[in-house]
Amino acid sequence: MSDSVRDRVLLEALVEIPEHGFTDAVLARAGEKAGIGKREMLDAFPHGAASLVEAFSHWADARMAETMAEDTSERVRERVRNAVKARIAALVPHKEATRRAVSFLGLPQNAALATRLSMRSVDQMWRAAGDRASDFSYYTKRAMLGGVYASTLLYWLSDSSEGNQATWDFLDHRIENVMQIEKFRAAATDAISKLPNPLDIIANLRSGGR
Repeated sequence: MSDSVRDRVLLEALVEIPEHGFTDAVLARAGEKAGIGKREMLDAFPHGAASLVEAFSHWADARMAETMAEDTSERVRERVRNAVKARIAALVPHKEATRRAVSFLGLPQNAALATRLSMRSVDQMWRAAGDRASDFSYYTKRAMLGGVYASTLLYWLSDSSEGNQATWDFLDHRIENVMQIEKFRAAATDAISKLPNPLDIIANLRSGGR
């Protein structure tokens, strides 16, 4: 199913979501307004309201990626920070809808969906920042950024500062903390790699140091 169909329905739904939330009824009305047939709607939103939340999350990921395609920052720290900011900035016109989405995903029955969408978004942000890691750091980086993004998003939802400046300041502090942890991890990994191999030491002792 084309993403354009989901986007068309989502944009119609966003008019009602702030008041009524992510519901099957809102989805059905949005489909009618967008002129999408029932068969197409079922293909595009097989899980009803949950699929609508998913479409909203994917839409925000795509807007973030579009913004980051124009980013010329050279430092990883800046690009990661810009990716997080770009995704939240995409949500700014839909703050109440975002609040509704967070509440929906916070329900116990939606825990698996929340985890999957979070992992996808964080992966998209790292990739937009230029990361192509496939080793163990792939998971540690995404776990750390997941915490940064989630905390910054929640901070933004209660932020009333002009231009969301308090949120961006909060993000800067969180990113700085993550970068310090990453530097420590890299230094520790390098130090460990330079230590003698324990098996070599044991073998040497057994041979009498010959």
